[in-house]
Amino acid sequence: MLESLKDKNRAWAARKVAADAGFFKRLEAQQAPEYLWIGCSDSRVPANEIVDLDPGELFVHRNVANLAPPQDANYLSVLQFAIDVLRVRHVMVVGHYGCGGVRAAVDGQRRGLVDHWLHPIREVHQAHRHELDAIAEEPRRLDRLCELNVIRQVRNVASDVFVQDAWARGQEVSVHGWVYSISTGLITDLNVTTSRPEELDRLD
Repeated sequence: MLESLKDKNRAWAARKVAADAGFFKRLEAQQAPEYLWIGCSDSRVPANEIVDLDPGELFVHRNVANLAPPQDANYLSVLQFAIDVLRVRHVMVVGHYGCGGVRAAVDGQRRGLVDHWLHPIREVHQAHRHELDAIAEEPRRLDRLCELNVIRQVRNVASDVFVQDAWARGQEVSVHGWVYSISTGLITDLNVTTSRPEELDRLD
C-alpha cells in the first residue's frame, strides 16, 4: 500500500520538474506565502488543491473542526510564525459543510478526549440556540452551526495579541471566514473579513 504512495510521489515530482525545471530549487531557497489557512483535518478538504495553489504559496494549520482556541500552543505557534516571520497578509479560517467534528460536538455521544477539544463548538451552539432551534432540518441546522463556528474562530484569530500587535505596528493582516462545500467544491465567503481592531464588534 505505501509503495503505491511512493510511486505517486515520484510521478508527481517528475511532472513538476517537467513543467518547471527550477520549481523545487525555488522552494528550497525560500518560503514566502501570503496566506495562512486554518482548516479542518478532514481528508476531503485539501487546502492547496481547493484554491489551486502550489507548494510554498499557502501556510497551513489543520485540526478537527478548524478551531483557533487561544489555549492551544500548536495553533498559536503557527499563527505567530505566520504573522511575525512569514508576514502573511491573509488568514483564512475555513470550515466545511457536513463537518463531522461539528456534528460530534452536539450529538450527545461521548467519544473521549475529542469531546474536550470540541467544547468551544458547544459554546457556540449554546450562544446561538434560538437561531439554531428555529431551523427544522438537521443538515441545514448543522451547516449553520459550521458557519457560526467559523465566525467565532475568526473572532478568536483577530482578537489574538499576535494579530493585534501586527495591526498596532501597521502591518497589513486580514482575517477571513470561509466555508467549503464538499458537494460542489466551492467556497462561500461569510463576509466577516476583519482587518482592524474596530471591526471586531460585528463578530459578536
